[in-house]
Amino acid sequence: MVSGWVETVRDQKKVQFVILRDETGAVQLVNPATRPAEDGSEQDADALALTDTISNLAHGTFLTVRGALKHDERVKLGGVEVKIGTLEIAAASLPETPIAADSGLDKRMDWRFLDLRQARNNLIFRVQTTLEHAMRSYWVERDYIEIHSPKLMASPAESRAELFSMEYFGDQTAYLAQSPQHFKQMAQAAGFGKVFEIADAFRADPSFTSRHATEFTSIDSEISWIDGYEDVASMQEELLAAAFAAVKEKHGAEIEELFGVTVEVPTLPFPRIPLAEAREIVAARGYEIPRADGDLDPEGERQVSAHVKETFGHDFVFVTDYHPEIRPFYHMRDVETGLTKSYDLLYNGTEITTGAQREHRIDVLEQQAAEKGLDLEGLEHYLDFFRYGVPPHGGFGMGLARLLMLMLGESSIREVTFLFRGPTRLAP
Repeated sequence: MVSGWVETVRDQKKVQFVILRDETGAVQLVNPATRPAEDGSEQDADALALTDTISNLAHGTFLTVRGALKHDERVKLGGVEVKIGTLEIAAASLPETPIAADSGLDKRMDWRFLDLRQARNNLIFRVQTTLEHAMRSYWVERDYIEIHSPKLMASPAESRAELFSMEYFGDQTAYLAQSPQHFKQMAQAAGFGKVFEIADAFRADPSFTSRHATEFTSIDSEISWIDGYEDVASMQEELLAAAFAAVKEKHGAEIEELFGVTVEVPTLPFPRIPLAEAREIVAARGYEIPRADGDLDPEGERQVSAHVKETFGHDFVFVTDYHPEIRPFYHMRDVETGLTKSYDLLYNGTEITTGAQREHRIDVLEQQAAEKGLDLEGLEHYLDFFRYGVPPHGGFGMGLARLLMLMLGESSIREVTFLFRGPTRLAP
């Protein structure tokens, strides 16, 4: 017995073929066609009815078939087929589907549940599952604690830019969390030592780029007793190498077949380049970064990554030592250089992570927040964490969809997000 969705029907004069698919794969069904006799002679009514039913099957109809399994080396789907004995339609599909193979991305997003029936798209989320499981395993095996931080906040971590706000029981205002940053750091004040979280985050960002969303899955970790951001970077590169190895082992062949991409397990350590040097590399390659704040723009990221690929043969690079003006107030600053002890991680030409050592000294933290023009009163609950002793700590936040998009060579995070949310998309 097999059950699944009708993918294709080949209705020939003497034989009928049906490709049936479910989440595990596809199988070919075969039925010797019985057509009405031209001379009007009597024929098997059940066989005629079965042939007629198969002729009228619509793409997407869900059915169950009982029959005999036959081995046939000519069959591409595993060298086997099922000779139909009985066929039961559990749920018929409308005859015309709203999307086709050449439908645009927005149209496919409108009918995402149909779009996800494709084997290629199904694989994306099995890869995602393996990737997350491997990361969780890495952390759990090293005694990290998994936290589930609240997504409703009484006050923003920094400014109110890019925050969704809402009425909260009367005259209160709540904000959807941009990241679990506050709560990861609270866990350090609580003595948890090493924590991680994989959960939703929200940004009221009106961007329409291929790598931004208003709701996304963030992969976060924070660790205590560090000597510098290098401890965080070393942990993250180990984590990614373990996750990529798990994906390659379980799905590598399928990814190559369906995406034409070879999953490369990154070697350790990843290259490190200070931001000032990265800007020089970009300039030497003939590109002028238009941003006035000194940060890399998307093309600058691509140029740095291309240099690293050509020079080191590596898909990843840590860009380090950012100026305080382009970093949050809670990033620790180097006393000698004045630069932050932070990094961005680029993968295949795109930034996927920001990481840093955090400032854990309350007097310095308050001073840096004031320099950014932030309201200290609005940060009171956050600042309380540091008034009772917090060890040196740091961590990172990484976008799951960006990581998947770049791993699979896709052009947009919409392709690798179960249900995408952006400025103009709230459904389905």
